[in-house]
Amino acid sequence: MTHVTDPRDGGVRLAVVQIDDYGPWTTTPAPRRETDLQALQARLFATVADFFGDRDGYAFAGRYDNMLGVANHIEPETFSRLQERVANRYPVSVSVGVGTASTPAAALEAAGAVLQEAGSAQQTDRREVLDHRVVDGATPEGVTVAHFDVVDATGELTDRVSPDIAERTVRWTMLTLSDRLAEAHAAVARFVGGDNAIAVCPPLNRPALGTVLSDVRAQTGVELQVGVGHGPSAHAAGSEAKHALEECRATGSRIEGPWEVADD
Repeated sequence: MTHVTDPRDGGVRLAVVQIDDYGPWTTTPAPRRETDLQALQARLFATVADFFGDRDGYAFAGRYDNMLGVANHIEPETFSRLQERVANRYPVSVSVGVGTASTPAAALEAAGAVLQEAGSAQQTDRREVLDHRVVDGATPEGVTVAHFDVVDATGELTDRVSPDIAERTVRWTMLTLSDRLAEAHAAVARFVGGDNAIAVCPPLNRPALGTVLSDVRAQTGVELQVGVGHGPSAHAAGSEAKHALEECRATGSRIEGPWEVADD
């Protein structure tokens, strides 16, 4: 494990937003058109993303019926406003599990456990659950965000291979990256479209990130670059990470960040 202690290291709060009893709605009174379901999911995610974004958080679409977000600046009870907004705008309701822990992976596990213990996602009498679990007394502090993208995705993929091969290559690469970060560093990474993935992670030093990039390249043949940011909120950290990623693009470096952490 190459996670190193940093003075800004602290707890992280993640939330899982899950559509209640979604399956029956999609087939009642008859199976609904897939395009209608996709449009509903897209609009619902936009509402969830706006809710997190207005409060300096980040949201990820996940599987669309199960979305997640970084909520270090959002008090758990505030999600009742999101539930009310969804109930007023959509034919479905959502439950929200919130987890606070020392690592993103532990926080996400806690958030998911809250919902699982409240009842099945297809249980007809489970509606608008909202609960929060804290692991080992953790409190939400600073957030570290790593923003990854494919080096020269346009030249290597978009302009050279079929759209199908390009998409499958990118998705495989991002899934490999997500697996590596989760297993080695208890990070949570999600594909966010194009050729980009965003990870919420503990502070990692350059050698640790270099190993991640090397491992992904060895498995997929795709080269990644990453910008890292740290801040009091996901928005602040993500903005710093985006600027660091632009530095990679401008200079040809593969890893940029706003701080240096001593090697293990």
